[in-house]
Amino acid sequence: MASTQAIRKAKGKIKPPRKHGPDTSIQDTWASLSHAIKEIQNERAHQLSFEENYRYAYNLVLFRQGDFLYRNVKSLITENLSNLTEEYIIPAFATGNHEDPVTRGQEGEVLMKGVRKVWDKHNSSMRKLSDILKYMDRVYTVSAEVPQIIPAGLKIFIDDVLHRTTAPVQEQVVNAILGQVQVERDGYSINQTAVKECVDIYLQLEDNSGRQLYFSDIEPAFLGETRKFYVQEAQKLLGTCDAAEYLRRVEQRFDAEEMRSYYYLSASTATAVRAIVEANLLSPHLQTIISMPESGLDVMIDLNRIDDLNRIYRLFFQFSASTGGPQALRKGLKESIISRGRAINESNDASNTEVNAPEEDGEKEKSGKAKGKTPAPVQTLNLALKWVQDAVDLKDRFDSILKSAFQGDRTCELAISEALGSFINQNPRAPEFVSLFIDENLKKGLKGKTDDEIEQVLDKTITLFRFLTDKDTFERYYKTHLARRLLFNRSVSDDAERGMLAKLKVECGVQFTKKMEGMFNDMKLSSDIVTAYRDYLSNTTAPAVEINVTVMTSTFWPTTNSGATCTLPIQLQQACSSFERFYNTRHSGRRLTWQPALGNADVKVQFKAKRHDLNVTTMAI
Repeated sequence: MASTQAIRKAKGKIKPPRKHGPDTSIQDTWASLSHAIKEIQNERAHQLSFEENYRYAYNLVLFRQGDFLYRNVKSLITENLSNLTEEYIIPAFATGNHEDPVTRGQEGEVLMKGVRKVWDKHNSSMRKLSDILKYMDRVYTVSAEVPQIIPAGLKIFIDDVLHRTTAPVQEQVVNAILGQVQVERDGYSINQTAVKECVDIYLQLEDNSGRQLYFSDIEPAFLGETRKFYVQEAQKLLGTCDAAEYLRRVEQRFDAEEMRSYYYLSASTATAVRAIVEANLLSPHLQTIISMPESGLDVMIDLNRIDDLNRIYRLFFQFSASTGGPQALRKGLKESIISRGRAINESNDASNTEVNAPEEDGEKEKSGKAKGKTPAPVQTLNLALKWVQDAVDLKDRFDSILKSAFQGDRTCELAISEALGSFINQNPRAPEFVSLFIDENLKKGLKGKTDDEIEQVLDKTITLFRFLTDKDTFERYYKTHLARRLLFNRSVSDDAERGMLAKLKVECGVQFTKKMEGMFNDMKLSSDIVTAYRDYLSNTTAPAVEINVTVMTSTFWPTTNSGATCTLPIQLQQACSSFERFYNTRHSGRRLTWQPALGNADVKVQFKAKRHDLNVTTMAI
């Protein structure tokens, strides 16, 4: 009968591995451990006992067999790497019999994948070996001053795989990498991941000096081939591309090389590659690119190719900053502006009109000129308006290019300003033309314009004024034109007049505009004097002719001493005497000098049956 008492189950025990001692054969221990190492290298580590194999290595070190263990493990690693090389790498060597770049690329890809496979298998087995050889690494390698097993394995990989003396592995691998780069440069697709994984091996390995193997085995060869490629590329592109297309190709090369360096080579290579591309595609050909016929800088500006101009700016300033790129672009800009300015000066040539000081109203053209011929003053005005407008348009065009294509670069702005100033001052009549332009706009050119539009016109004119070196001549013309506008009441807007005066004061200071401000003050005082004079006439006998007098301070106003005498009609003489008597009652010690050349009169005339109202100069009465 079965007992109801619970049957106690026996507990399992883990038996420790058999203790190795002096009586245990070293050869037997090594035989067992070496078998385990080979199983690990053959990727059958799951069948092994970690504790047992750790004990084998532990005992060998413990009983002073560390050197024996270390040397034999390295031997097994060397043997395994030799077998892997012969299995995966050597059969994948390129034959060199294929002209097709795609086929060559495929051959190189197979070889790089073979190298990577050997590397991955080696690393996988070394990590497991390191686990069972921890005691050896901790004790023996320290006392013997030798590398631990993983660094030792890496050294073996370099010597017996990459730098193998019995087969040109290194040469084949480098050629495969360079071949892939060339295939990609030629416009074909490659397996970038395969290249990256192969290059990464060289980046992880170090030579005896601690320098990454990439910088001795791959980079020098890569840079050498890159230099050869771009010497040929420059000649090919110069022979087949216009300036815009050449710059696009150069930019694409810069971008592609940078991407290549960062993605599957080394980021530190990017700087050297960029220098090679710049030294071959850009710096020797800066002037050639700018001056290419029918496509260079001038054509880009003519056609307003902002993208192309922005590209030339980026390439010249970013990549050729130290080899003359910025200087070449600034020089090209200045030459372009000066050439266009010279054309403006020539198209507005005033050689057939006299270069005289400003004529006062009242001085007439001599009669007898051919019928239908434009009078010289009108010709001069038309030339002035067209020249100033052309100059303003030229500046506006380059200001737009500066902002949209050259990113507002200060050095380019300075070059543009220097060139504009040069061509403007090459025209000896520039001060006169600028003053005439302002005069015409303040007389009638601003009619119907808003305040913002008026301000814009005045600002553009002041911009040209800044370029003038002979500001004294401009002042002389401007004062004469201002006097005419004030005396003959021709200004469109008093606010515009004062706004222009304020801008000139900002540019040149108070002394420059002091006399002009005095002219405005005289006009205001004269208005008060005429009002008082009319009140005076209401209490006395008024002359037969009504006059409106402007009292000018002689030091403020430009006057003309032509030497011509003017005999006024008796009625006007009486009116002038009446005003003088009134004026002397208010101001003692002042002397009035009449300037008939600066006056005008409204006259009613009758020719046969028709009557006419004429406005003539005082001299014409």
